[in-house]
Amino acid sequence: MSEGVVVVTGASRGIGRACALMAAARGHAVVVNYTANQAAADAVVAAIEAGGGKAVAVKGDVALEPDVLAIFAAADRLGRLAGLINNAGVVDLKSRVDQFSFERLTRMMAINVVGSILCAREAVRRMSTAHGGQGGTIVNMSSVAAVLGSPNEFADYAASKGAIDSFTVGLAKEVATEGIRVNAVRPGMIDTEIHASAGVPDRVARFQDVIPMKRGGTADEVAQAVLWLMSEDASYITGTIITVSGGR
Repeated sequence: MSEGVVVVTGASRGIGRACALMAAARGHAVVVNYTANQAAADAVVAAIEAGGGKAVAVKGDVALEPDVLAIFAAADRLGRLAGLINNAGVVDLKSRVDQFSFERLTRMMAINVVGSILCAREAVRRMSTAHGGQGGTIVNMSSVAAVLGSPNEFADYAASKGAIDSFTVGLAKEVATEGIRVNAVRPGMIDTEIHASAGVPDRVARFQDVIPMKRGGTADEVAQAVLWLMSEDASYITGTIITVSGGR
């Protein structure tokens, strides 16, 4: 992928933060999207700028169309959009399906599914050669939950990521002749703050014995896969989902 602007949603922490820092290190200007933690997002921007890069923090909830439009307007001010890392997502407290509330479900799907599709729409409008763009790449963030199902814990989260898998394949085929490659990364047990937000801060440690490599992964290990998919080294790869899970 040629140098240009990369939008990273949910970039103030965890995998999103790692992706933002790595994209900047490879010469991209970065839109660091966040929802609530401005201090963390500003710290990511500061780290990028300290390394000689260019970045801007943009507050926005991807489940809200006006916020998505504002995120991409900020990208337009930085330059030509070259990539989107659709990372923003939420999980909830572990629960059985018969205990799910309507509010939980609508929030989960609005952010994890609708938000990702809205962001992809805006990226396609800018990058597609059919719209006068110069091409680019989109990497969606899935999860091994999409294939494991997460029973008794996060079946709704798993379903949202299953939707992302399907959307990745469909969009990839739709824009394959328009200069855009679309892929996804499917992380497994990664040691980030998302587990604490689900009420299970020790989840990686508790499950590491079922992982063939006997350890959780790091945000940087996921980001490496994301940035590889965005690079010219993956120039003939689209509609593909790479699993980064230590073999699980």
